[in-house]
Amino acid sequence: MSDLQKYIEKRKARDKEFEKNFDSGYEHFKIGVLLKQAREESGLTQEELALKLNTKKSAISRIENHAEDIKLSTLDKFAKALGKRLRLEVA
Repeated sequence: MSDLQKYIEKRKARDKEFEKNFDSGYEHFKIGVLLKQAREESGLTQEELALKLNTKKSAISRIENHAEDIKLSTLDKFAKALGKRLRLEVA
């Protein structure tokens, strides 16, 4: 277990509010990270992706950094602009 994982587990044990909000917050953060990684793997800058999606660079940044309320249709457009497809999984 990494130092970060140890810290998270200790913090969850002592702070119930942190524990309650951590998992959902992490999932939202993870979506943005995955989108950013997909964009970078496609070799596109935020500006280039924004042009493909007919939007502004700031919108791409917002999606990558604050993906908590992103629509599935937006995720699908994002993926298609990168030459990828959206795949969802319920586990």
